[in-house]
Amino acid sequence: MLQIRSPLQAQIVQWLVAPGDPVHAGDVVAILEAMKMEHEVRATHDGRVSELLFAVGDMVAENELLLLSERLAHIPQGLEPGNAQEDGKMPLAHGVPPETAAAAPMGNVDAPRADLQRLLNRQAFTLDASRSEAMAKRHAQGLRSARENMADLCDPGSFIEYGALAVAAQSRRRSEEDLIQNTPADGMVTGIGSINGHQVVAMAYDATVLAGTQGMRNHQKTDRMLGLALQNRLPVVLFAEGGGGRPGDVDMPIVAGLHVGTFASFARLNGQVPVVGIAAGRCFAGNAALLGCSDVIIATQSSNIGMGGPAMVEGGGLGVFKPEQIGPSAVQHGNGVIDILVEDEAQAVAAARHYLSFFQGPQEEFTAPPPFALRDVVPENRLRVYDTRLALQGIADVDSLLELRTGFGKGIHTALARIEGRPVGLLANNPLHLGGAIDADAADKAARFMQLCNAHGLPLVSLVDTPGFMVGPDTEASAQVRHVSRLFIAAAHLRVPYLSVVLRKGYGLGAMAMTAGGFHSPLFTVAWPTGEFGAMGLEGAVRLGFKKELESVPEGAERQALYDQLVAQQYDRGSAIHMAATLEIDAVIDPAETRVWLLRGLQAGRIEPLGAGASIDTW
Repeated sequence: MLQIRSPLQAQIVQWLVAPGDPVHAGDVVAILEAMKMEHEVRATHDGRVSELLFAVGDMVAENELLLLSERLAHIPQGLEPGNAQEDGKMPLAHGVPPETAAAAPMGNVDAPRADLQRLLNRQAFTLDASRSEAMAKRHAQGLRSARENMADLCDPGSFIEYGALAVAAQSRRRSEEDLIQNTPADGMVTGIGSINGHQVVAMAYDATVLAGTQGMRNHQKTDRMLGLALQNRLPVVLFAEGGGGRPGDVDMPIVAGLHVGTFASFARLNGQVPVVGIAAGRCFAGNAALLGCSDVIIATQSSNIGMGGPAMVEGGGLGVFKPEQIGPSAVQHGNGVIDILVEDEAQAVAAARHYLSFFQGPQEEFTAPPPFALRDVVPENRLRVYDTRLALQGIADVDSLLELRTGFGKGIHTALARIEGRPVGLLANNPLHLGGAIDADAADKAARFMQLCNAHGLPLVSLVDTPGFMVGPDTEASAQVRHVSRLFIAAAHLRVPYLSVVLRKGYGLGAMAMTAGGFHSPLFTVAWPTGEFGAMGLEGAVRLGFKKELESVPEGAERQALYDQLVAQQYDRGSAIHMAATLEIDAVIDPAETRVWLLRGLQAGRIEPLGAGASIDTW
């Protein structure tokens, strides 16, 4: 006689066999209930039921006999008597035996079970394919859907979506069917994916759903993702297109809706993880506020960014304007709001992937630029202007350079790059603008860039060619004193290595600001042979310092000759070679050796741990 026992303490709720019935290994013979859950008891052998030992409703103990069966003449392979337990009992039935589990069906892919089909039907409403009219309108505008952008941003197959089944909190005024069909994901796609093989949080407002407005549930979704980003130190990419707050969500008992935590949560990421904001189309109000908290803003040529859209402007009594009149990209690029201006969303996504790559560690493969080209960057004529971006290109690995804020603060170039695969931040004065003098905008741009690199652990390389800070009554009216002093403050709080190379002019406080506060503050300060130094512009220094001597000589050729002589003496005294000889700088180098020096500096420099107070100004 063979036996089947109870796998747990439970109540018998159903017998599926009766005395005399044949059973095969794996057949369900009884249903037990414990803790409001049903458990199947399966036969562990072929046989014929001889006796049921309990009735429906009876309680049974763990390991208690449930039924007895007689062995059939035919015994399937693996169930020979030698495999039974010593007392003739078969193994206890605790779920599906391994031999039957191996033969269990894998599921019908072509015909999903009813519960799965309900899910698939519901998910279909969230997909672009179910919204052909909205997609056609979107594409006619030259724009992509939120999901198309997400698919392009993340590595193939890596994106998992959070909160896809959410709908707008408007059930008190709209039917469930209406909400499912017309407010998919509550107008926001959120989830986790990978970019270049590294995990990120990605979020995209869907402008085809309620104009990309910020609903109560998409705020909840956003807060969930921002919490995960902070907890797990994941970079964030936000597609911010949309019209700000949504007044139509009536399911929540609110008055003004100002208790929303999204903006504070987004701001807490500042300095902790890289945050990228992308704007295409119209980005106003709350959407723009989140965008403005990003480390870097990437925007398309057709974008409009503003803290208030047309309705808010008109409501404030400030006039009637079309959306395209408010914060167009040309304005926002020129004033420094936009860091990277691109043609379309495809380029925006490519720029975002490129930007994030600098915070994903070194790359083993790189192509070095020709080193000897650096020898010809600075003209032999010391009065001739030139483009220091040629120096940036000659230092950075080929195709690694990514300039930021190109439309603003034109006196200084800022760029991310790699040197032999190592990510770095590059600063360079721009002699094509004010002769390289540092004005308020250039100082703001450079100081914020220092903060950005510092927060995310990128060493800084400074290429110096400046006559100093810009001066004059008009300049001082722009709060020059406060703006340029930001450079000293930012440099004083750096935790990353700082390397300085003087290309030509290294004058005054401006040169000190470009060298982290002083020539001995960087890990090294070196100069090319074209380097020249002084407390101020040497011509001005001669006019001021030798005023009496010059005035003692008759005006005309004689005075000019003396002036030229004194200037030449100052240039000789302030030459790079003389500066190195007096140890005011560390070395004079062949420009072709610049990358070698920088690589050694990067190898020697140490990145200190991130402090609790690290932050990046929005400006």
